[in-house]
Amino acid sequence: MIKVRRSKERGHANYGWLDTRYSFSFSDYYDPRFMGFRDLRVINEDFIEADQGFPKHGHRDMEIVTYVINGEISHRDSMGNGETVKTNEVQRMTAGTGVLHSEYSSPTEKTHLLQIWILPEKERLMPSYEQKVFTREEKQGKLRLIASRGGDDGSVHINQDVRLYASVLNEGETVEYDLDEKRHAWIQLISGSIYVNDTTLDAGDGAAISEENELKIRAMSDDVEFLLFDLR
Repeated sequence: MIKVRRSKERGHANYGWLDTRYSFSFSDYYDPRFMGFRDLRVINEDFIEADQGFPKHGHRDMEIVTYVINGEISHRDSMGNGETVKTNEVQRMTAGTGVLHSEYSSPTEKTHLLQIWILPEKERLMPSYEQKVFTREEKQGKLRLIASRGGDDGSVHINQDVRLYASVLNEGETVEYDLDEKRHAWIQLISGSIYVNDTTLDAGDGAAISEENELKIRAMSDDVEFLLFDLR
């Protein structure tokens, strides 16, 4: 069963400096039908104007993953981290018992990213931070693991039973994924068009997947990029 969350049906807010689309209920956008999927709680697609961002604010008891599509985001936090996350980099922050942080875009160009929140396996974890590069070449024509519970294959570690993959495809290329019968998946399409089994997704669309043992993902255009979550 594949249930599509169309891009145009997502929540939307435009604050001038931030143009954002919410796959699930977040901030002032609330829809009881879309409160998350399994342990996946938030997917926000953010377009942040140059030299703008989020002043210092707090989080707790959440696994926060930032996937930078274009541009860069400068991060400062109460753990003492001061890093810049660039295109093709992934940042993971375990908020745990509580973290304060700020995020600001490139001083010269707009930044496009996905902000992802995943419910942790338990509360009050020790806050921690991790950042890694996953080049476009690593993702080309394959599913590249970028986050997992054990930090497998060089992925960032996440405190939940989830495996997160990224892929980049050219038109006609196909990747396949075997999904355990007790597991679920979410696909978030960043760019291009794809078929997931017999279902068409376009840029910005998401798909909640259950009771499907095999996923066959075929690019219907060039410059396809997407994320695949394997969830309990």
